[in-house]
Amino acid sequence: MENEIETRRIRVLCRKHITTNKEHSLQWLIGSPFLPPFTIISTFRCLHTQPGDPFSPDYTKESDDLRTLLLRGFDVIGTLLVGNTILEENARKAVGAARRMKKFLSGNDRGSCNLLGAVADSVSGDIRFFVSASENSAGLETINTVTYEDYPERYLSETGCFLHCKLSINLPIYFPAHSPSDAEGIFSSETESVAAKFKDPQVAFMIEGVKEASGEVTQPIILRGVDLDFHTDLSDVKILKDITKESSTKIRPCSDFCSKIKPHSSFTLEKSADTVQVTVLLNKCGSSTESASPIAEYLPASEPARYLVVSFKLDVLCYTVKDLPVTYAISKLIVPGLIDQLTTMKKALLPNLLAQHPQLHPYHFCPPGVVHPITVIYELSYGETEMKQVEIRRSLHLRLGLPLDRPLLLIANAINFALKHKMERNSIRKGSVVLKDVHIGIPSSVSGGLVSQVEGSYEYYHYLQDGFDDSGWGCAYRSLQTIISWFRLQHYTSIDVPSHREIQQALVEIGDKEPSFIGSREWIGAIELSFVLDKLLGVSCKVINVRSGAELPEKCRELALHFETQGTPVMIVQVVVF
Repeated sequence: MENEIETRRIRVLCRKHITTNKEHSLQWLIGSPFLPPFTIISTFRCLHTQPGDPFSPDYTKESDDLRTLLLRGFDVIGTLLVGNTILEENARKAVGAARRMKKFLSGNDRGSCNLLGAVADSVSGDIRFFVSASENSAGLETINTVTYEDYPERYLSETGCFLHCKLSINLPIYFPAHSPSDAEGIFSSETESVAAKFKDPQVAFMIEGVKEASGEVTQPIILRGVDLDFHTDLSDVKILKDITKESSTKIRPCSDFCSKIKPHSSFTLEKSADTVQVTVLLNKCGSSTESASPIAEYLPASEPARYLVVSFKLDVLCYTVKDLPVTYAISKLIVPGLIDQLTTMKKALLPNLLAQHPQLHPYHFCPPGVVHPITVIYELSYGETEMKQVEIRRSLHLRLGLPLDRPLLLIANAINFALKHKMERNSIRKGSVVLKDVHIGIPSSVSGGLVSQVEGSYEYYHYLQDGFDDSGWGCAYRSLQTIISWFRLQHYTSIDVPSHREIQQALVEIGDKEPSFIGSREWIGAIELSFVLDKLLGVSCKVINVRSGAELPEKCRELALHFETQGTPVMIVQVVVF
């Protein structure tokens, strides 16, 4: 045991600055049962605390949030307290908080040993790590060896893979017309019945692998509920090694469905990690040699009833080690993930069951600085600019340690699995026909001058592009396309770059132009451009007038300040008066 303690070390995959936040706070340390002990993948800041005490979490609210955010396959492995230097006292608080949170998340005491308690000095930022062997152990062991992984995304993608499962459910609810209050109980009961069907012996799961660049693809397999083990704890599952493809379907490892060739050009987790697709099939028929005909049963209602349909859009992403048997990946990760998401949505729908239902939709994100994906459930009834949604994204930025000056969790930022699969099918991608960032490499023409320029990437649109002749009248159209491409590439929007006709259509819709303007070759100016940006993106513009090019240097300081503080594109238009 002494030698084991001596060789223990902390491996940190998250960016170092995230764990050195000097504000008094409590942060959950996130790890995975599939990685070596004491491997910290990320930290989530605790946002729900008791009044006046940043070190006392509201475990109910925090566990609800973490249950949604954390992919199955990741878990809380400890707590970091950023505060004073009372080391062992704060370390015990940290371990106690982690142990209690794990109970809230799992509902049992499994996995409550080897929990980390970390204490950071709010002045120096220095962090000390401690480990508690078990709940009954009063002592803490100090771990002094800490290493920071240079390529955390590569480490995760080489070690494991993701499983992705989408499922849409339309749940019919019948309740007495004279007793609407019964609807909630019936809805809860029906939702629990749906959750139980995920463990039904006849339910089927189809597992599809990643298509190789050569065109080779692993044959999909079908697993039924009767093949799955829902009772063995994940920590007791044996990891498979050297299993051949000819092995039984029940013991096939997840690696059989992963790519054998890894890209060398990108080590971002979103692009390099394998994603195995899982599809739920609720058809119970199966194969039978006996002939049969469908049966319809008529059950008349005993009293007048009302009917409503509740729609669920489930979308679950899980992380697993590649050598885990696929049967356990389904029973221990996918199915619990589906049930958790169904339960979360049920709680959100209950208060408005008989009114307009919230449009709940899960999205998966892998924002810069966070080395693993997270899941967020958005309410889409009122759009992303609705103030409540803005505040939700702001709180997520605070929890994840993301900057507040740029959008990283808009729907446009979500992982696009359809595009990811398309990229996997076409490993040799054709480059974009549109030039990007054409200003890069052009030297300044002013000796000793200070360069102020746009932040981020853009696509350069110009006359005659894509075979469309707009010579002499399309200048502002092309500038507008370039500007909108900047908003797209910075993930402020997901709309496509509009064509000339679509720009003209927008101006007609707001009443600035007559219908005959659509399809014409009339030019537009800065004012029309600002109208279109406001309509399509909700972006306001500032127009600065100068009488001639000779006056432009007078605006240099103002333009430089704009690039320093805003960083958005600037268009210069020359107005010719005949």
